[in-house]
Amino acid sequence: MTRIVQSLAEMSQPYRSILCDLWGCLHNGVAAYPAAVEALRGFRAGGGKVVLLTNGPRPWQMVREQIDALGVPRDCYDAIASSGDAAREAIAGGAVGPRIYHLGPDTCLPLFDNLPGGASVEPVPLNQASGIVCTGLFDDSTETPDDYRAILLEARTRGLKMLCANPDLVVERGEMRIYCAGAIAKAYEEAGGEVLWLGKPYPQIYDLARRRLGEVGGSLQEADILAIGDGIATDIQGAMQEGFDTLFVTSGIAAPAFGEDRNTPDPQKLDAFLQEHLLSVTAAIPYLR
Repeated sequence: MTRIVQSLAEMSQPYRSILCDLWGCLHNGVAAYPAAVEALRGFRAGGGKVVLLTNGPRPWQMVREQIDALGVPRDCYDAIASSGDAAREAIAGGAVGPRIYHLGPDTCLPLFDNLPGGASVEPVPLNQASGIVCTGLFDDSTETPDDYRAILLEARTRGLKMLCANPDLVVERGEMRIYCAGAIAKAYEEAGGEVLWLGKPYPQIYDLARRRLGEVGGSLQEADILAIGDGIATDIQGAMQEGFDTLFVTSGIAAPAFGEDRNTPDPQKLDAFLQEHLLSVTAAIPYLR
């Protein structure tokens, strides 16, 4: 039976570094979770280092501004590593060529500014593009991946590679579920298109997270690192592939699978869920606290 704890402090292993997901763990897209903030503050007070590891398709500086606005205080973490940062490195390296069709909201356009190494790309219409960078839906409040069939068909016909800067399929913004870039990239892949995935659970973002940990003096030893997240196919799978212990937050995106009470996940349903995904976790927790 999967161990269910009620607080981060119950984790017996003396971890020295935490990689903590944002959406669903530290905030819900509308406001920060005060108990999660205090849990991370407590960990840092004991000498631990915290890197916020997010599939947000923006540079870390923009992620910091976003979570500032949600009420996440800067004293509960040491650094941020985003899939946007990993995507910028890949774009600068020529992963999708010099002429980019940006599929996503204008708020993500800073992804292309001041690329590493002085690299630059040119935003162009789809019919002129050498590749696609997908950061999300143009309007995630009204659209679904089905609205992008024509774009994906044209891109596949032209043989364009898509760089997905956020592998998440959906997130919860308050009480509303919204589609992310990963849902479009998945549809493109299923239609026969080529996708380069940047973010959890893929290796590049964990290389970046290790660099961030090193910059703030965190331990890079696998046994010292605890990964916290609510995404079974992103946070948990990715951390397990890296050899990290995991703390699975059950109240996040998968909460309906564990019963009606988000404060008390059903242990049998939790085990069945993990078995279905062929994964295990070090422990689970209803909410990060």
